[in-house]
Amino acid sequence: MRPVVPALPPKAPRVGSALGRWFGRSILRLGGWRVTGEWPDLDRVVIIVAPHSSGWDAVWGLAAKLAMGLDIAFMAKAELFKGPLGWLLRWFGGIPVDRSAPGGIVDQSAARIRETANIWFLLAPEGTRRRVERWKPGFWKIARQAGVPVFCAAFHYPEKTIVLDQLVELTDDFEADMARIRALYRPHVGRNRDTL
Repeated sequence: MRPVVPALPPKAPRVGSALGRWFGRSILRLGGWRVTGEWPDLDRVVIIVAPHSSGWDAVWGLAAKLAMGLDIAFMAKAELFKGPLGWLLRWFGGIPVDRSAPGGIVDQSAARIRETANIWFLLAPEGTRRRVERWKPGFWKIARQAGVPVFCAAFHYPEKTIVLDQLVELTDDFEADMARIRALYRPHVGRNRDTL
């Protein structure tokens, strides 16, 4: 039987227990999901994941995070952090974001990455589950300000796979970087749509 998730590299931030990893792997197996590819061996990185077209993305993504014992910080809209779901999201590494005040989010996130010795920071560049023509530039700005590369991961629903794809070193040219990154996502299809 092939593994449901890949092994973590030495520098990957870790969290959780053997029971938690077993539970996460069990959820993935029951859903028919697996994670393919390899993580980069880095202390700090911004991870983007797309297409984000369904609330199910969070279920499979959190199950994969748990299955690997991976400590990833991620942003989610502040409205999701109310009540018991908020406690659970924070426990999984969630950071509530007020989307009506976008300017401060980039500065705060970049500072957090710069000041933390070992952090993997995840965002959905589309910023919503709806189809968008242009991705939000926040992930690019955060990575540039923090001085870290971007790692591309994707949901591919036809094969029930979370794909760990490529590490992208950013340049000063946002449009060129975005074109390169969007091309990596062209083959991937979300639950309700593709990325383009």
